[in-house]
Amino acid sequence: MSLKNGVALITGAGSGIGRSVSLKLAEKGMCVVVVDLDEKGGEETLGLIKDSGSEGIFIQADVSKYSDVEKYVSTVKNMYGRIDVFFNNAGILSKPTLLADYSEEMFDRVIAVNLKGAFLGLKHVLKVMEGQQSGVIINTASTAGVQSTAYLGGYSASKHGVVGLTKTAAVEYGSKGIRINAICPGGVETNMTKHMDMNNPEQNGPLRRPASPEEIANVVCFLASEEAGYMNGSIVTIDGGLTA
Repeated sequence: MSLKNGVALITGAGSGIGRSVSLKLAEKGMCVVVVDLDEKGGEETLGLIKDSGSEGIFIQADVSKYSDVEKYVSTVKNMYGRIDVFFNNAGILSKPTLLADYSEEMFDRVIAVNLKGAFLGLKHVLKVMEGQQSGVIINTASTAGVQSTAYLGGYSASKHGVVGLTKTAAVEYGSKGIRINAICPGGVETNMTKHMDMNNPEQNGPLRRPASPEEIANVVCFLASEEAGYMNGSIVTIDGGLTA
């Protein structure tokens, strides 16, 4: 499947990694569907896509709500007839907190967005891709999904769950022409991490710096491409050696 003239659906596309992936896939000739809860951020991303001469639309949605996910997927299917690439990316962080002090409300919200949101996206997009017998899905997990991460219990649990969903989906749908992989970024300079100390050497690993969103986007676009045609069920760390 060539990316050119294909349809890409990206959640959490209003900023950070999601925006960078949106712009790179647009550069490769894809029509990009921007999904975000933040209307201003989503419209800004869409504006940048159109400024580059590419096509796209914005859909406002809360990925933790079944009706919103059903809406954004059905809108894309009705408008374009297919979904070729799904970057299942939307997520939130929580304030660093000891596990025993982690509030139930905070835990529920992080799980709802990061894990349930990823599940709902998979649930609806997989049906579309199964019907067309093709497609690529990239889920956003985290290094917190493959190793222990102190003070981020809910976030770590949610991202471990995304890794589990990725492996299960890859096994179930690989024979149907659908490839499903996950990325596990380490520290990335985005709006979501601006309250954290991104220059902490221990946090950033051997390269001693966080990644840029563009560096993560490069890997996502590779996984979406034909060059990664034999990658399925892979959990790809992009962390400067943090988990090495």
